Amino acid sequence: MRTINQLIKEIEELQIKPTDTVMVHTSLRAIGEVENGAEGIIKAFTEYLKDGLLLIPTHTWAFINEKEPTLDLMNPTTCIGTLPNIAASHPLGKRSYHPTHSMVAFGKRSEEYIKGEEHSDTPGSPDGCWGRLYQENAKILLIGVGQERNTFLHAVEEINHIPQRLSEVKQLLIRNEDGTITKRLSHAHYNPYCSHISENYVKFEPYFYYGKALSYGTLGNAKVQICDAKGCADIMMAISNHCDFDLCIDETPIPLPVEELDNLLKR
Repeated sequence: MRTINQLIKEIEELQIKPTDTVMVHTSLRAIGEVENGAEGIIKAFTEYLKDGLLLIPTHTWAFINEKEPTLDLMNPTTCIGTLPNIAASHPLGKRSYHPTHSMVAFGKRSEEYIKGEEHSDTPGSPDGCWGRLYQENAKILLIGVGQERNTFLHAVEEINHIPQRLSEVKQLLIRNEDGTITKRLSHAHYNPYCSHISENYVKFEPYFYYGKALSYGTLGNAKVQICDAKGCADIMMAISNHCDFDLCIDETPIPLPVEELDNLLKR
């Protein structure tokens, strides 16, 4: 079993600074047994990031739709696992007001970071919490999962105005913590040819690594990808703007030798 102190040491070894903004996508099973389970992981990160921010996605897109359009902020249920479920109602966290792609922020700037999220009308708005990962040059830790779980890459496509990524606008509702209802018009992720484009985000991993925007480490028993949000975004946008390829097609590689990335980024 990993103790909280051991986890803190391992977080430091991932080259994370105590002042960093850090988003985590996590498989608890991959990490293995940890002191106090998911609570212990949150405690380790919040203690280490004492002058930074810890961000945990608390997605609800799987069950917020036109038939069931209401996100209840008093309900901690998410659609992406145990750690997000605990984070969603954690007393130390502040949850953003997004009906399908909310996140919880822990730290001194948590309220400031999620401020205005109620005005976002897309899943990964450049002006919302997901877009701020780019603005803050945040670190994204993929702990026991791959780039197919990196929600930030959806936001990169929004920043880059990639077509055929968003649905028609729909009305959704948020039941606030005081019981009042906020109406929201919002798009959802959508592509007419592919239901899960994110499964093919793994194609970018070698380019992120070659471009020094990604490194590898471990936390517990889990392999970790440490992603520099701005660096990964700049590489992804450069490739997407230069190459004609379709992320919907599984077997089609990116038509750019990874060794040519340096020249592409200099343009």
